[in-house]
Amino acid sequence: MAHNRSNLRHGVDVARPLGIGFILAAMLPLVILPLASIFIFGFSKGPVHFWDALMTPAALFSLRLSLMTSSVATICNVIFGLIAAWVMSKYAFKGSSALMIIISLPTAIPTAVAGFALLLVWGRNGLLGQFLEHTDYQIMFTTAAIILANIFVTFPLAFGVIKPALDNLDTSYEEAAETIGATRWQTFRYVVLPSLRGALVTGALLTFARSIGEFGSTIMVSGNLALKTQTAPLYIFTKFNEGDVEGANAIAAVLAILSFAVFSLILFTRQKLEK
Repeated sequence: MAHNRSNLRHGVDVARPLGIGFILAAMLPLVILPLASIFIFGFSKGPVHFWDALMTPAALFSLRLSLMTSSVATICNVIFGLIAAWVMSKYAFKGSSALMIIISLPTAIPTAVAGFALLLVWGRNGLLGQFLEHTDYQIMFTTAAIILANIFVTFPLAFGVIKPALDNLDTSYEEAAETIGATRWQTFRYVVLPSLRGALVTGALLTFARSIGEFGSTIMVSGNLALKTQTAPLYIFTKFNEGDVEGANAIAAVLAILSFAVFSLILFTRQKLEK
């Protein structure tokens, strides 16, 4: 004990290099090597081959579809998360704890179960889908089904970031705005929203990152139809099953880069936005 205190007093902390070394040793086989292997094997035949695999019509379509459906789901869930967080933070009512559990539940449900549940609701014989059976419009196995699946799976993410920010918000600014005659909407628009910029951006980025990589629920409701309802994760799954490792690797590398970019934005922009 005295030896450790002496080391700390002279600026030597043995726990620091040991702790960093332990983290790196644990991450190397579990995170770093698997991610690095995507790029190692992806570029093993050269960048031209990688580019050709990436530029196929089916690969480009799957990326565009994933970006579009993830963006729509993100917008929907940020709006919902903001409204839900405002209501749950500002008002106390009976059953609020049960409602909080229901909002948070999608994070604990396996994604395949989520997809199956959506089929039971929106399928041809589902609770609501049966009413669309005799119309020209169907939800399951379309782009709309993918958006629904993404919304369901990422439902609590933005809410889970925005609500703590609202709970910790200094209400003195809202009270000051009200004393000078600001309406509730003006207070929300000019006082509350600017204070939540960091939480809104973080919630949006987390939702987008989770949506673009969604697989379990999407494969249940999309039909995995090439050039129609095949998202990027489904494209990777299909190409791998077909033995086209290069094709799967190309899209996997793009998704890995997108995920890295998203979490870098979260890390470097949230603090700046909050200030």
